[in-house]
Amino acid sequence: MVSKALEEYLKTMYILKKQNGNIRVTDVASKMNCTKPSVNKALYNLRDEGMVNYESYGIIELTKEGENLAKKILEAYDIVYLFLKDVLNLSETEAKQEAEKLKLSITDNTINHLAKYVHKVLDLSNLDCNYDINKEQCRSCLRRKPKVKQ
Repeated sequence: MVSKALEEYLKTMYILKKQNGNIRVTDVASKMNCTKPSVNKALYNLRDEGMVNYESYGIIELTKEGENLAKKILEAYDIVYLFLKDVLNLSETEAKQEAEKLKLSITDNTINHLAKYVHKVLDLSNLDCNYDINKEQCRSCLRRKPKVKQ
């Protein structure tokens, strides 16, 4: 099982891959405001968990399992962020900061319930389809329904 700290590394690597097309130790360290040795230690732990392919000074690649977990982590953040920003009306900055902290301390079960609530309150697509953050079903439910013009 991957720790919450390793999840943050995984999420950062996924984002860097999407932004830059590649993942470098230097970029991860810079983005996370940590040292290169810390990143290397995390990489070896993630490699042992089957989340990345990595050899010292080599290319960092997310495995399919690592990429799926990174997507789940980002989705959980998005759900918490939407709740804080659009339901509780926090400022965007505060919602981002708080979502980052809260996401690390709540369970998948809580995220699932929060997702259903957020989607209902914000009039997003129906999640009465047994939404589960651990499955890739319902990705389309995250998009808002188009408003009908009268």
